[in-house]
Amino acid sequence: MSLLKSLTAVLALSCAAVHAGETEIRKSLLEHLPGLTQIDEVRPAPMPGLWEIRIGTEIRYTDAMGNFLIEGDLFDLHGMRNLTEERINKITAVDFNTLPFKDAVVWKTGNGKRRLAVFADPNCGYCKRFERALQQVKDVTVYTFVIPILGGDSPQKAHAIWCAKDPVSAWRNWMLDGTAPPHSTAGGCDDAAIERNLALSRKNHVNGTPSIVFEDGTRAPGALTAEQLEHRLQSVKS
Repeated sequence: MSLLKSLTAVLALSCAAVHAGETEIRKSLLEHLPGLTQIDEVRPAPMPGLWEIRIGTEIRYTDAMGNFLIEGDLFDLHGMRNLTEERINKITAVDFNTLPFKDAVVWKTGNGKRRLAVFADPNCGYCKRFERALQQVKDVTVYTFVIPILGGDSPQKAHAIWCAKDPVSAWRNWMLDGTAPPHSTAGGCDDAAIERNLALSRKNHVNGTPSIVFEDGTRAPGALTAEQLEHRLQSVKS
C-alpha cells in the first residue's frame, strides 16, 4: 500500500471514530438529561480525551461515551489561556459593520473614532449604570439598539423614545436623569425598528442587557465601568 493510501485510510478511520464518538455522546446525554432537548454541536476539545458540547452559546465538556458532564472553564496552563472563554468569544462574535445602524439611537463624543454597539432596555438598571460610565469615555460613537425585553412598560418607553422628536435626547434624559420620555402623539411613527432590534438580539443570542459589541466583533455582557470600557476599547483591533 502506498504512503498516500495509508494516510487516506488512517484519516478515514479517524473521521469515523470522531463521528462514532459524537453519535454516542449525543445519545447518552439526551438519555440521561431529560431537560436537555437539543445539542447544537459536539466536537473534540483541546484537551485529549475530552469532548466539547455546545448548547446555544454555552460550553460544557464530557468524555467519549457521554457518561460524565463537566461545567466550568478549560485553561491552557502553558499559555495561560482560558480556552472556554476564547471559544465562546468566537461563536458569539458579531460582524460589526453589518449591524443595521439605521435602527439604533446614535450619539458620539469627541471625534467618535472608536465605535461600539449596545443592546439595552429602557428599564434596565445596569444599562443606566453603563450609560453613565459611557459619559466618562472620550472619542466614542455609541449605537444603542433599544430592545424592550424586561416586561412592564418597557415596550411603551421604547416606542416613546424612538418616536420622540429627538430620540437621542429622549434616551439620554431617561437613562441619565430619569426624565420620562414624552408620550408620542404621532400616530404615523414607524417603530418597526424596535421589532427588528428584538429579532437582531435573538439572532445574536443577546440574553440580557446591557450587551456590548466592539468593532472587532467581541462582546461584553453586563455593565462595564468606565475604566474597564476604556481598557477594552484600547485593546480592540477593528
